[in-house]
Amino acid sequence: MEAMEKSYDPAASEPAILQRWLASDSYLRHPGKGDCTITIPPPNVTGILHAGHALDDAIQDAIVRQARMRGRSTRWIFGTDHAGIATQTRVDKKLKEEGVSRLELGREKFIEACWDWTREYGGIIQEQIKRMGCSVDLEHERFTMDADYAQAVRRVFVDWYRDGLIYRGRRIVNWCPSCKTAISDDEAEYHAEAGHLWLLRYPLAEPVEGVDHIVVATTRPETMLGDTGIAVSPKDPAKAAFVGATVVLPIVGRKIPIFADYHVDPGFGTGYVKVTPAHDPNDYAMGEAHGLESINIFDERARVVEGYGEFSGLDRDEARERIVAWFSEHGLLERVEDHEHSVMHCYRCDSSLEPWLSEQWFVAVDRLRGPATEAVTSGAVTFHPKRWEQTYLTWMAGVKDWCISRQLWWGHRIPVFYCEDCGWTDALIEDVEICPVCGGRHVHQDENVLDTWFSSQLWTFATQGWPQTPEALEGHHPTTALVTARDIIALWVARMIMSSLYFLGEVPFHDVVIYPTILAADGSRMSKSKGNGVDPMDLIERYGADAMRFNLLSLCTGNQDVRFDAEFDPKTGDFVRSARTEQARAFVTKIWNASRFLLLNMDGYTPGPPVADTAADAWILSRLAKTAAAVTDGIAGYAFGDTARTIHGFVWNEVCDWYIEVTKTRLKDVSSRAQTQRNLIFVLDVSLRLLHPLMPFVTEAIWGSMPASWLDFSRDGQSHERAEQLMDAAWPEPEALSAYIDERSERAFELARSVVAAVRSTRARYRLSPRAALGVRVRTQVPAVAETLREQADFICGIAAVRDLEVSSADGFHKPTGSVTVVEPDFDVHVIVGDLVDLEAERLRLAREIERARADLAGVERTLSNQGFISKAAPEIVSRKRNRARELTETIQGLVDQAHELD
Repeated sequence: MEAMEKSYDPAASEPAILQRWLASDSYLRHPGKGDCTITIPPPNVTGILHAGHALDDAIQDAIVRQARMRGRSTRWIFGTDHAGIATQTRVDKKLKEEGVSRLELGREKFIEACWDWTREYGGIIQEQIKRMGCSVDLEHERFTMDADYAQAVRRVFVDWYRDGLIYRGRRIVNWCPSCKTAISDDEAEYHAEAGHLWLLRYPLAEPVEGVDHIVVATTRPETMLGDTGIAVSPKDPAKAAFVGATVVLPIVGRKIPIFADYHVDPGFGTGYVKVTPAHDPNDYAMGEAHGLESINIFDERARVVEGYGEFSGLDRDEARERIVAWFSEHGLLERVEDHEHSVMHCYRCDSSLEPWLSEQWFVAVDRLRGPATEAVTSGAVTFHPKRWEQTYLTWMAGVKDWCISRQLWWGHRIPVFYCEDCGWTDALIEDVEICPVCGGRHVHQDENVLDTWFSSQLWTFATQGWPQTPEALEGHHPTTALVTARDIIALWVARMIMSSLYFLGEVPFHDVVIYPTILAADGSRMSKSKGNGVDPMDLIERYGADAMRFNLLSLCTGNQDVRFDAEFDPKTGDFVRSARTEQARAFVTKIWNASRFLLLNMDGYTPGPPVADTAADAWILSRLAKTAAAVTDGIAGYAFGDTARTIHGFVWNEVCDWYIEVTKTRLKDVSSRAQTQRNLIFVLDVSLRLLHPLMPFVTEAIWGSMPASWLDFSRDGQSHERAEQLMDAAWPEPEALSAYIDERSERAFELARSVVAAVRSTRARYRLSPRAALGVRVRTQVPAVAETLREQADFICGIAAVRDLEVSSADGFHKPTGSVTVVEPDFDVHVIVGDLVDLEAERLRLAREIERARADLAGVERTLSNQGFISKAAPEIVSRKRNRARELTETIQGLVDQAHELD
């Protein structure tokens, strides 16, 4: 055993412990009873750890560490995603800085550059996850571009293609003119933007009932060059006479029809809607229904194509400005109105997306969504929290065919081959250079690559050897749980379920754990650009990995949006502190100091079973057994916030503040020392094991100094080999501890503890010496409570320095002179302070403080009731005022309670 240092230094201790873990084979899979296999959501090779990642990984590690200690066959699969758009964008930028163009470089050399980038930067997030203490299998790292993984991707594409689930079609897609690729509906982000509604006059080819023009309302006048129709609502009788008429499209001179369609909202704008089938999904649907031509007026950079005179070559914004000016100059601009609307943006570069008609590859989802829906409604897959099931089911009910082609070079190239000589086309597992039909050598592969989510949907089974060695999945698939963010329920979770059911006939995982979104202190999204993002590595450097992990886990509640209390320097923008993480670090210190104190008092220790010799022993052993059950069920049930609070309360309040304190005198007594040592080591040992999944480093550090506890012995007293590492030690199963549960002893000790706490709080409030003997009178109407407190009198007097304790019923009781009252649920405690406290002076002081606090509160409330202040003051100032009002309200209540104690 190693001697414990006087103080715990995470910066020194954690890296050393990490190296010992990595040098062992504990992270790898071992035989066991039952299975716990988890696949880490693959981070992008270009990424770095953010607060959401850190929480995600801390949750997974807690699950894995507990399962490992419970003797399960445990494996946590690590890997990264090639992140097509993100990586290509980064490499493009790097090449441009070097004066090299991707197009000049060519496809093959550009892909080599992407591989170079991946090798250089792909390991960053692995090192960060490692530093967190995540016990993930790093020796068998997977990558979505590995050769065997690529074969799995091709197998999926080919099988779906031949089963009619993958097809090529000309459809409206969300096009990013910056990334120059299609983006799926689920990848598009909607931003509310202040814009305008332009009302434009379109001349009629022939007047209708004396009217020579109509007025259309549009938020995108630049697309009018591609208009091929005008739609009105069939429910709008005022427009009925115009149905069948023809409009002469300004600028272009194209004659286009007016028709009725139920897509049109008669209450929007003027009721006349310009229809541009190539640049709007609804317009495309109307165009298909009414046989309209679809005309692309933009190229891949969102510039107006040739054939439109002075407007050709202009980008979208320039075209809008010039077209609106043209309408104004020709007297065709009716008016412009302010209008806020939702605009789609690229999730990678934030450019506004262009609805664009193009040739793309799609997955037809009609045959896939039924089984995937039933997987959740039947309970085969369960969401935690459960309410996210509805998000999944709602998306599944309205899901559209999935656009899977991307106009990129980096990624899995679509395995479809074309013969230019005979027109043969097919999807193939292996590349071909010669046409299998005509023998022609003019064969080429499709230029597009697959959407990144297409390859990552196979993550749970392609990482485990499918399809090359499908037997490797036996017993390890479905995996135990997927821990992920709510914003990829549709992008990833749903598609994993669809593909796994199709290819394996089973779900990919049993549970989906949706972790909370970590927001900034003001409730906004964390981001580097806003200066409110927190780097988990900074937290680890300052507070240690245990403190960071424990704080994040404690934030996991039923509320999915949680605020991280990071404070920043207003001048430099540097991270200053996190009070909650400091509290978690204080917990780490508390655990260390308490453990060190106990181990310094273990001279002559000999292992043996715990025995409840005293009421405190019976109480702590019962509480220990219940805590073991709560923590076991909490981790297994993914209730990490509740679990963190449970173990924190038990270790800090019950073990450290009470049990260790009440056993100090028994440690000095020769007759009770040996059994007291055994009890303390047993309680500490079990507590460390329960803490380990949440706080792996400090518990492992203490473990190295621990002697064997009764958990290391069998019933016949024979010692088992004690695990060298805590991470490999056995979990304290609730069933093995259930015999220690003693409700009566718990109740008795809690009553005694309440009386002691009342005496201690009175001493602290009035600054009385801990050696000053005080008299205590307890009044209760509950006979059982009175009997129990009388039985505990010696304990109460001894630990609280009470000279005498009397317990009385309510009848005939008179409050003692010179006493302070503390009210508990089942009894009142009257602590006799006598002349030690001037109670009258104390009443006057409290009255003055109450009056002063109420005056301050009235001033703050007047400010908050001023609507001018609320509308003009900065949000953070208003927030501070509201916090101050809450603080004053709580202060007043506390002072009032103190005054009542003196009555």
